[in-house]
Amino acid sequence: MKSLFGTAWKCSKSAVFVPRRCYRPAYSQRPPLTLQFTGFNARHLRDGLENDTPSTRRGRPPAPHTQRNYKLFQSLVNNRLSKVIDNMGAWTAEHDEYRAFGIKSQHELDRELGLFRRALNKSFDLASEKGLTGRQENPLFWNLRNAFVKADAPGLARELKYAFQTFMIRSRFPKAITELHAQLADLRYPYEWFPATRMMQRTIHLHVGPTNSGKTYNALKALENAKTGIYAGPLRLLAHEIYTRFQAKGKPCALITGEEQRIPEGVDQYFSSCTVEMSPLNTRVDVAVIDEIQMIADDERGWAWTQAFLGIQAKELHLCGEDRAVDLIQALCARIGDKCIVHRYERLNPLQTMDKSLDGRFANLQKGDAVVAFSRVALYTLKAGIEAATGRRCAIVYGSLPPETRAQQAALFNDPNNDYDFLVASDAIGMGLNLEIKRVIFESSTKFDGMAHRDLTVPEVKQIGGRAGRYRTASQDIASASTLQEQDTPMPVATNKWGTPGFVTTLDEEDLRHIQKAFQSNASPIKTAGTMPPAFIIERFYSYFPPNTPFNFVLSRLREMSRLTERFNMCSFADYIEIAEAIQSFPMSLNDRIIFLTAPVALRDPKQRDVLRAYARCVSELKGGHLLDIEEVDLEILDIDDWASAGLSPTDYLNRLEALHKAITLYLWLGYRYQGVFQSQHLAFHVKSLVEAKITDYLEDLTFEADSRKRRRAYVRAMAAKHRTKEHKLLEGDEGEEENHHEGPGQWKEEGHEEPLVEDKAELDSAKAGRAPGNAAFQEKESGTKGVDARV
Repeated sequence: MKSLFGTAWKCSKSAVFVPRRCYRPAYSQRPPLTLQFTGFNARHLRDGLENDTPSTRRGRPPAPHTQRNYKLFQSLVNNRLSKVIDNMGAWTAEHDEYRAFGIKSQHELDRELGLFRRALNKSFDLASEKGLTGRQENPLFWNLRNAFVKADAPGLARELKYAFQTFMIRSRFPKAITELHAQLADLRYPYEWFPATRMMQRTIHLHVGPTNSGKTYNALKALENAKTGIYAGPLRLLAHEIYTRFQAKGKPCALITGEEQRIPEGVDQYFSSCTVEMSPLNTRVDVAVIDEIQMIADDERGWAWTQAFLGIQAKELHLCGEDRAVDLIQALCARIGDKCIVHRYERLNPLQTMDKSLDGRFANLQKGDAVVAFSRVALYTLKAGIEAATGRRCAIVYGSLPPETRAQQAALFNDPNNDYDFLVASDAIGMGLNLEIKRVIFESSTKFDGMAHRDLTVPEVKQIGGRAGRYRTASQDIASASTLQEQDTPMPVATNKWGTPGFVTTLDEEDLRHIQKAFQSNASPIKTAGTMPPAFIIERFYSYFPPNTPFNFVLSRLREMSRLTERFNMCSFADYIEIAEAIQSFPMSLNDRIIFLTAPVALRDPKQRDVLRAYARCVSELKGGHLLDIEEVDLEILDIDDWASAGLSPTDYLNRLEALHKAITLYLWLGYRYQGVFQSQHLAFHVKSLVEAKITDYLEDLTFEADSRKRRRAYVRAMAAKHRTKEHKLLEGDEGEEENHHEGPGQWKEEGHEEPLVEDKAELDSAKAGRAPGNAAFQEKESGTKGVDARV
């Protein structure tokens, strides 16, 4: 237990006989300092903990304001622990969780809680009196503080529950079992998880260079010239694009994503175009291409790139990505014995940042410009503003668009013979979507990452901005497939079709310096590849725990005990643990629980947790999976055409539509894995299209208010600056003990880039809400009456 409780556990380990007052129920253990933790207070405490800088000399008390923050945090921890215990429930003989942890009576539970509180108090004493806050000397405090800073109160509650569970189970495992757990949690050699692949002598071709340099083109030419092969990419849209390209060239190809599978009929050999998580690992092929290999370091999805790189059975494996991945890939190839050939590329046309922004004026836009924003509300609001200011049409592209719609919008923008002069796009274009863009314009140099507004990273800026000045698009490949003879030749160096470089700038002058600086900087080399324990390791680890041990605890324990080498990092376990906890009450096989771990579910929305549990109940009972029978799926929102008359606010209406879309996406994902349970596949696809149409109809009715949008951009810049200061202090104060921060493109999921409807709750206020036809508000808008001023 030292790995979790450290010195704090040493104090309470010898306390076998404790006076009754030490193990009274939670409500009697209130610390002297008590607070009513409102959202406001908790938020400012979290900010304070982020800004705290521990004592520069170990063993010395920290600064007075830091000590006060630690005392406040201690009070919050005690308060939250009481709620955790309340949620776990009182002891009963039938309580499976307490039985699994060896608790045989309420008296014993109270005793364990008293001892655990003493360990907590000791850990806080070490922090506030001696300044010991690091992972090594005070792991309990470090884990709690880190969980609170990263995930607020919910993260703190999860960490407290795991810590208390670990404390209770400490006596259940003799030394031999603990050592066995450590052996099973040894994840230092993930390349040994793929023995069939290790028996092959593969040649790894690593294609690296900036955007628009031809690296992916050459990798795909090698794939096209093979008899069998695999393309694995980060987006469903990219997988669909490659699938369409191969179909146009008369090559049989399967499309395999978590949501959709199209297998060619009547052929034994065919190519596969898939999202990287769905890469087939048990099929030998001639050539495989893994796109955007730098995402191997992503904290959420990096494990999928690592798995594909180590596991795909291809004679030739082509990796495409950024130069910063070279050292890591070469080191891994040397370790597994594969030959590595590095191909370096330069841009086919120049790219430069401009000296001036657009000064916030759409009148300064030019034909071929693409304006980039990071939420769907922002995209549609900008589209409305651009079309109103210029009198020209504006296409729209984002990751969660249906592939057919995206292809149509891209074709409209790429066609020079129509009036679609401009494009608004999300950062999905940074993942290789081919568009003929002359100039990329960032509406903002910040984005919301789910927790805070932050500056765009150097790789993000270069990936997105580098899409200016495309040389050749997928639509050109498809159009020329029937007339051009296929040749196995490298992509020619050619001049830009417009005769000018690609350009990058910003909408506001205040953002331009950050974009310029990013292009003048080099991103740090990738040092580690993301990994996750595979199913067979989870199964073996779970088998050495008492029956009915909560699966989320086993996962937390595996995360805590895992050992990795310096070449690998553990991807985030947070979603795994939350999903496991949400479905814990349903009797399911371990294999079913593991399948649910990777399900595309957004647990930040409480309604999605209810949907997940409903689907888990269907799998547990092997029935009830017809879409119309699942009450938690909010199909009623489809019947509402006039949201205002229905008494809904615009935010409520959009949130319900978005929640239904996510519920249907999850239904389709599970439907491919449990076809006998979830049988309404065709209905689900139909509902999905209806929801997407309703969301689009609403968003297309948004209007642009220049002053409101300008105020919002100023607001998010201020929030990003605040976050930048906190992050700098946090990393500096913890002296390198924080978790590794991996630069990545953000919330990229298996099925594509799931742009949020809004970046935060305030964004919808920067545009006039959509109006339902037939109501007074809509008529007011149509008649030109001035609406209420929208505030950030």
